Amino acid sequence: MASCSFFLLHAFLLFSLATIAFSSPLTPYYYDKVCPEALPAIKRVVQAAVQQERRMGASLLRLHFHDCFVNGCDGSILLDPSPTIDSEKNALPNLNSARGFDVIDKIKLAVDKACGYPVVSCADILAVAARDSVVALGGPTWKVQLGRRDSTTASRTDANTDIPSPFMDLPALINIFQKHGLNVKDLVALSGGHTIGIAQCRIFRTRIYNETTTINPAFARQRQAICPLSGGDSNLAPLDPTPAFFDKKYFTNLVKKKGLLHSDQALFNGGQTDKLVKSYSTNAGAFSQDFAKSMIKMGNIKPLTGKNGQIRLNCRKVN
Repeated sequence: MASCSFFLLHAFLLFSLATIAFSSPLTPYYYDKVCPEALPAIKRVVQAAVQQERRMGASLLRLHFHDCFVNGCDGSILLDPSPTIDSEKNALPNLNSARGFDVIDKIKLAVDKACGYPVVSCADILAVAARDSVVALGGPTWKVQLGRRDSTTASRTDANTDIPSPFMDLPALINIFQKHGLNVKDLVALSGGHTIGIAQCRIFRTRIYNETTTINPAFARQRQAICPLSGGDSNLAPLDPTPAFFDKKYFTNLVKKKGLLHSDQALFNGGQTDKLVKSYSTNAGAFSQDFAKSMIKMGNIKPLTGKNGQIRLNCRKVN
């Protein structure tokens, strides 16, 4: 009887361990044993890409954002169009603006070579590349949670509805972030990612010509010189005065009514986020700390783990 009880206990423990293995949460140490060279390989490619073009840091960070906001952080944004894939690359928030896919391809090749076989998911590559991009541009670091697997589907429709729009007002922004389990503090901190990067004229034209009470007049005139009333849709302007450096100037700009996008200035326009914007505008340390925390939280949106999804051999297509 005792031996039978022992056998049952042993079987239960084995089942429990197996269940944990396939439902375990993400961990920063996921690749420590299976491929300790994975993260250094990602870092080398990202650093080289950002050194070659500072703007690439913002592009890689944006890819991770746009991936996570569409059915979770599953690498779906990387999938090219195919007979079975309605690519998110063709969604309005990404079409002719999302970039850095070639860098992700280079990272994938470097990581698979370093590991000896495909063990690192494209979704994890996006998460680590986003962190390494921020660090390369002088921003904070954080321990990226790892262990995601890659999706076998994509949704252009969901990308069109679930990625925050640059034309949204504050209530809409709060709602769409809450939909993904992110609160108001996450909204403001993550929007601070706009401290790096640039935007196309077509995205901020309406703001600089039609908005008057919420925009600094001199700032509007400066941007009108770059972005005419018609034409020049792809002309570029920085999202803050130092687009190649991760700092707090995005928030100091908002306080001065110099947010480039409508959705940026919505964070400082008499609403509930004004106080936090003002705080970040004078305290770079608080912003960096909160940004890192919110990036970890965003990276935990509905990851595929265990037996779900796959480890893609090519980030652009399913196996």
